[in-house]
Amino acid sequence: MCDDRWVLTGPSDLHLHSSCSDGTEPPAEVMAAAHDAGVRTVALTDHDTTAGWAEAGDAARTLGLTLLPGAELSAKHAGRSVHVLAYLFDPDAAELVALMAGVRENRAGRAERLVANLARDLDVTWDDVVAQRTGDATVGRPHIADALIARGIVASREEAFATLLSPRGPYYVSHPAPTPIDVVRVVRAAGGVPIIAHPAGRGMLPVPVLEELLDAGLSGFELDHRENTPDGRATLARIVAERDLIATGSSDYHGTGKLNRPGENTTSDEMVARIIAQATGVPPVSG
Repeated sequence: MCDDRWVLTGPSDLHLHSSCSDGTEPPAEVMAAAHDAGVRTVALTDHDTTAGWAEAGDAARTLGLTLLPGAELSAKHAGRSVHVLAYLFDPDAAELVALMAGVRENRAGRAERLVANLARDLDVTWDDVVAQRTGDATVGRPHIADALIARGIVASREEAFATLLSPRGPYYVSHPAPTPIDVVRVVRAAGGVPIIAHPAGRGMLPVPVLEELLDAGLSGFELDHRENTPDGRATLARIVAERDLIATGSSDYHGTGKLNRPGENTTSDEMVARIIAQATGVPPVSG
């Protein structure tokens, strides 16, 4: 899909969240925050939903941004959470629609069970948590963290995730999710471009698993992200060079939900152009 219409002038930030999932700002405000930070090509990548695409597209046109509609899709490998960024896929592709809906339903049930566990010992209720979401966003751990903050139980999302909401804590509830290879194949079938988000953190997948994902259609890795470790990033950078993969850099912006700021890591125009060229689902939105 890469042609003369897509004149990329950077900087590009390809991983931002709105209140349609676990960000704190509606899509239009996310676009404005990116624009104010000097970002000129942006991707809205809410968790397992495309609900913010239309609003983000309207804002991008008004602000003169290029928008790559996307999503951050949940997966699991051997009990380890893996997130796959998917760009420019067909939002009506039946298999992908069903995959995202299933994850959202599982996340909602898991959140209720997690809050019930917390309520045994802490002054927090399901109503407290629901009050933290915007619109029809699926309730998840970030909304629970915000409820804990509102109740004065923790000071920040970071503290909540490190303690009460930690997978190592007594209140945690696991949830089912598709495998990364299934996610990659479904994204490809929908005409999208799959990139593993923050792949070199503490839960980095083994290299043989990453190689299997690449053989199944994975396009590359989000190399520049504040959660990536130097050693893990170096390993993945070697694979990127050897296999001529797409390498991105992004903020993972969540509004006030995280310290991450728009444009703190960016993606080169060359890599954005390669994403657009690989995609067959939907085109970018250009302002």
